[in-house]
Amino acid sequence: MDQLLDVLSTVSRWCRGNLSEIALALVGCVLVLFGAQIKGFVEQKVGSLGGALRVPMMALACTLGSGAALIYATPWVLKGLGQFNNYSLAPVLLVVLVLIGVVADRK
Repeated sequence: MDQLLDVLSTVSRWCRGNLSEIALALVGCVLVLFGAQIKGFVEQKVGSLGGALRVPMMALACTLGSGAALIYATPWVLKGLGQFNNYSLAPVLLVVLVLIGVVADRK
């Protein structure tokens, strides 16, 4: 049991050193997984505009929306992941990665 706790602690400490990159990757994965639905919602809202306005509006919305999500959501995820101790961080990240994989597999 002590060996398992030692492994969890070691992996969690390594993850904590790279937590900002892990948080960014998680936000990026969520954007990739749900980007099509968000794009569809935005297309529905600007669909009544003419083509000359619709195309730049979609490009602007996708660029600013994705950029804002990456910039503003990543610190929230980082702060949330930082709350876990060295025995629970690695298992939580493993569960989150499995959940992302399940969602990606179902799409």
